[in-house]
Amino acid sequence: MDINLTGKTAVITGGLKGIGKATAEAFARAGAAVAVISRSISDQKRAETAKYYADMGARAELYECDVADYDKCEETVERIISDFGGIDILVNNAGITRDGLFVKMDNSAFDSVIAANLTGTFNMSRHAGRFMFRNKSGCIINMSSVVGLHGNAGQANYSASKAGIIGLTKSLAKELGARGIRVNAIAPGFIETDMTSILSDELKSKMLERISLRRFGRAEEVAALALFLASEQASYISGQVIEIDGCMSV
Repeated sequence: MDINLTGKTAVITGGLKGIGKATAEAFARAGAAVAVISRSISDQKRAETAKYYADMGARAELYECDVADYDKCEETVERIISDFGGIDILVNNAGITRDGLFVKMDNSAFDSVIAANLTGTFNMSRHAGRFMFRNKSGCIINMSSVVGLHGNAGQANYSASKAGIIGLTKSLAKELGARGIRVNAIAPGFIETDMTSILSDELKSKMLERISLRRFGRAEEVAALALFLASEQASYISGQVIEIDGCMSV
């Protein structure tokens, strides 16, 4: 199934690594112009990324923005609309972890994860969604997690943020659907990224035992799902949370 996003502009937060990077690349290969957002962008990374997309024949621009900052998100969205002429697709992928047992967790560890993951998703959806609302079309894809559905010891803050994203997704789908805007969430399981590479071999082994497919997922597989949800083939899908976890949570 070929997906063609030519003429569309996609915004991907946390788009310089992991699932976000794979998603931005998949959208660019499908013909979309991509606006890649990251909290910090070095001059070297900016040059490397610009060359990468240029060699692909895709239009891409990088924007530095902390999605937890409401005003900065508004400014960034306005710049993207000015640069590209609009926004058709928003992928809220940016997120952080600060794991720790609930009884020992600092308030700052909880607050920072909620701010980056949940508030950041709200901020970007609010500002990009206003344009989509006026335009009577658009697609928002939010990255949740299986731990947002099932919880995980040592990740009370992360699980709460990802569960909040699910509630936000369903509410936005109901509010914005009449304006032709679709909102869905993806709930990845254990995906091979920089965020998971730091885990111990013992923990990884335990996780594998819970996965029916007996392997970890790849960022490209999550990106493929995001690409489908952004396409016309998914034009009647909204308000859904789709798990992609190798049957880990069943």
